[in-house]
Amino acid sequence: LPPLSRPETTSLVPDPLFPARYLLYDVNPPEGFNLRRDVYIRVASLLKTLLKTEEWVLVLPPWGRLYHWQSPDIHQVRIPWADFFDLPSLNRNIPVIEYEQFIAESGGPFIDQVYVLQGYAEGWKEGAWEEKVDSRPCIEPPLYSQDKHEYYRGWFWGYEETRGLNVSCLSVQGSASIVAPVLLRNTSARSVMLDRAETLLHDHYGGKEYWDTRRSMVFARHLRAAGDAFRSSRLNSTDAADRTPSTEDWTERKVQLGSSLGGPYLGVHLRRKDFIWGHRQDVPSLDGAVRRIRSLMEAHQLPKVFVATDAVRKELEELKRLLPEMLRFEPTWEELELYKDGGVAIIDQWICAHARSAPPGLLRLSRPRPPAPGGRLPSGTWAPWGWSACRPGVTPSASRCSDTRASGRGRLCSRWQGPVLRKVQGEGLSCCGAEG
Repeated sequence: LPPLSRPETTSLVPDPLFPARYLLYDVNPPEGFNLRRDVYIRVASLLKTLLKTEEWVLVLPPWGRLYHWQSPDIHQVRIPWADFFDLPSLNRNIPVIEYEQFIAESGGPFIDQVYVLQGYAEGWKEGAWEEKVDSRPCIEPPLYSQDKHEYYRGWFWGYEETRGLNVSCLSVQGSASIVAPVLLRNTSARSVMLDRAETLLHDHYGGKEYWDTRRSMVFARHLRAAGDAFRSSRLNSTDAADRTPSTEDWTERKVQLGSSLGGPYLGVHLRRKDFIWGHRQDVPSLDGAVRRIRSLMEAHQLPKVFVATDAVRKELEELKRLLPEMLRFEPTWEELELYKDGGVAIIDQWICAHARSAPPGLLRLSRPRPPAPGGRLPSGTWAPWGWSACRPGVTPSASRCSDTRASGRGRLCSRWQGPVLRKVQGEGLSCCGAEG
């Protein structure tokens, strides 16, 4: 098709003469919460590119079926983004709507065009990296099947009634906006879905656009309120005392680096369960972890420690015996039904992010992956809680601690002020603390 002719605009208000088009996306089902947050940033960058030519709206993919959400007897599919994030904050950056609003606006649960993103079957040659996108045969059979009406059925975030009208594969090698010409010129479909969107890389990793999107991902108010109530009642921590002021509008928030104090406690993320299986040489014993935690509490004169962990009940009992000062956010059944596992994890993160320690605000048991071809960080390199807990006393929407690159058994914590190399400490624990 020839290029579509539209006046250049970045308005978030659809022109009635040119109805907005819808961009949907999904990722590889096994991917976790933080990778999905990262993919949102990449897709948001693509949407900003599309908005320079046409009116588009990003349809937020419902949450559900994540591996780490294992609480039984709780409905954890078709979860709207509003359960976890503040939608007005997201809309201050790009136009977004929930999936069910898309169904209502578009006239039904139908997606005109589904593109399954994939790499190139021939791979790429060392030293010859180039950004490109091509319509190619599917390397692996897509996870879609045609019904008797020739509509395509698939997972579609747990919405069994959703159908795709067309499915095809795109081989992609490059940043997110590389697919913009395809969406603008090669299809006139009003609704387009990009499956396996984690295939796309960041347009401008660490740039202003990147951070605007990251800052717009403000957690839902009810989750922040639950975390703040726990801080106040159990950890003697408030925004006023901790010097962590906040405003609802992230575009108006001005934070001076180093101005936050943080609450009088240590925040710890202790990964167990599946993480142990793949990192047996790096994960400390509970005794070793407790020794390291105690040494940090003593070094920074902190009377309490907040622990976010996926440890099983037996390990929790042992941890409580070894570390009676330990506090955890333990929701009631009613709260768990309301917040769900994802919301509880966000509350844990919110509490950890307000901890005082320098270093570390977060104990990390994972080692980052090596950079991808072309020097870009691959997906999945975030700290387990994302950037928000990298700097102590800084709220998630204000933190500027970025991804890490592997360097032997050390870590390179890159920040706007420059990189700091930190060796893996003590009992296999590592951290991205005040310098990183």
